[in-house]
Amino acid sequence: MALLIDQDASRFRQIVRGKIKQNLKKYMSNGELIGKQGKDLVSIPIPQIDLPHFRFGDPRDGVGQGEGEVGTSLGPGRPGNGTGKAGDQPGAHILEVEVSLQELAEILGEELALPRIQPKSKNNVEGETSRYTSLRRVGPNSLRHFKRTYREALKRQLSSGVYSWERPNIVPIRDDMRYRSWKTYPRPDSNAVILYMMDVSGSMTQQRKELVRMTAFWIDTWLRAHYKNLTSRYIVHDANAHEVDAETFYHVRENGGTKISSAYEFCKKIIEREYGDGAANLYGFHFSDGENFNSEDDNRCLNLLTEALLPQMNLFGYGQVASGYGAYFLGTLSRIHDEKLVTAHIGDPDDIFDAIKTFLGKGA
Repeated sequence: MALLIDQDASRFRQIVRGKIKQNLKKYMSNGELIGKQGKDLVSIPIPQIDLPHFRFGDPRDGVGQGEGEVGTSLGPGRPGNGTGKAGDQPGAHILEVEVSLQELAEILGEELALPRIQPKSKNNVEGETSRYTSLRRVGPNSLRHFKRTYREALKRQLSSGVYSWERPNIVPIRDDMRYRSWKTYPRPDSNAVILYMMDVSGSMTQQRKELVRMTAFWIDTWLRAHYKNLTSRYIVHDANAHEVDAETFYHVRENGGTKISSAYEFCKKIIEREYGDGAANLYGFHFSDGENFNSEDDNRCLNLLTEALLPQMNLFGYGQVASGYGAYFLGTLSRIHDEKLVTAHIGDPDDIFDAIKTFLGKGA
């Protein structure tokens, strides 16, 4: 019975996984998903899954009860309490399931064909991981290997001559039982730091910040699947830059001008002061509507990127959210030819899917 339950649960997880992959782009553009995030789990609504269930009724009123004639309906309708005209379409079945962030990252990587990240940390700390790669004769029922147990029982019955080809009946005994066993392997546990930077000048509306928030969620989800220790730092800027917490990062709005180099200068100082030993894998992501102060500051940003930031980082991504004015910074960055620099345009939630593939498809 326990084995059948495990098999049913496994099949259900495969169904859920398939539904998530089918609707992944929709989930990635849905800000409500982030609001349903727990410590290690995300609650996702899965539509159109029919759930089997028992339906209880009056045992005195049903099939096989009382006298009847050929052609008598087996399911007489009963008056209901609803109002309005009856419909002829089935209702949608929506089930909320909890998916771990690790599994969500795996689905993201499979659907977007993202490469596995190879950490470049120089000071990796050795950890341990367990893998089920062998079998043994003792163990809990939850680890029982059905196929190997069945095979051992079949071999025993064939060799002893008790197997009947006309009435095959395989009944494992204690000596036939096989259980999965694990081995422990060393695993490098690397540290990673994400330095998020965002323009919070007057032109950055709350809607544009929501695009940044959803994009950052998927970046975090993917990188956390590859690094045991992930730290996120948040830098906001208008004409000046300073560090804030995550809540402030996504909700603060200022009315000053835009000087992007202030953020890059601040980022450079953090790296020099706290991560100059090269022990951490550094990722930088900057989001803006592309309206910089002037061309002189554009050139200053190019110098900071090529000389200070890109040499220290695994990856630097620039995401330009929709702007109603002239925005040229995305074009300015096209003058840098470095595989560590990736850029994407995020005009609306539907662009997040392609932006994540652009940012993380480069690997690390």
